[in-house]
Amino acid sequence: MAEAWVPLALTLKVAGWATAINLLLGTAIGYALARWRFPGRDLLDAALTLPMVMPPTVLGYYLLVVIGSQGVIGAWLLQSFGIRLIFSVEAAIIAATIVSFPLVFKAARAAFETVDPQLEDAARTLGVNEWAIFFRVSLPLAWRGVLAGLLLSFARAMGEFGATLMVAGSIVGKTQTLSIAVYEAVQAGQDSTANFLVVVTSITCIAVLLSAGRLVPGRVAVRG
Repeated sequence: MAEAWVPLALTLKVAGWATAINLLLGTAIGYALARWRFPGRDLLDAALTLPMVMPPTVLGYYLLVVIGSQGVIGAWLLQSFGIRLIFSVEAAIIAATIVSFPLVFKAARAAFETVDPQLEDAARTLGVNEWAIFFRVSLPLAWRGVLAGLLLSFARAMGEFGATLMVAGSIVGKTQTLSIAVYEAVQAGQDSTANFLVVVTSITCIAVLLSAGRLVPGRVAVRG
């Protein structure tokens, strides 16, 4: 079972980074769409939600087009800085971040929409700047929904398979995450290893779902 701890540690690393990135991006964009009205707002919302419904292999293909060695960004990074994103842990983090992003974004937007705008307006009349309003008024009132989204995002990042396999591959000790390790173990007939990894993943996901449910009782965290 010793070899099973390596993909577990890598998965926690990838999911942790993905969740941290989504904390910043998902919360900021969720707040912006909850408070601002502009042409194309609904279209942008739909585009940002696409990774949640798009087949992972299709998303993985798009990522290859962007960060692959011949991709738009990947080729530039390789030629300019010698950075190869494809088949690296960074590629796994990018894939997990994009796939799990809608869970944070939708939860954050829903949470901020429940905050009474009059409270923010009252703070403005007292001369409080927008940054202070966000951190002292909006976020403290919406933190439960945001945290619930982060927990679900972490669980989704842990279970990511398709897009990660396409852009990061299955390099043992480098890019082989839990879900990929389960697949490889089943293919190799290593039932004991597969069972152990499945149990670890299942327990983690159940714990995350229970925690998210306690934070936002009676409401689906990804409600639009």
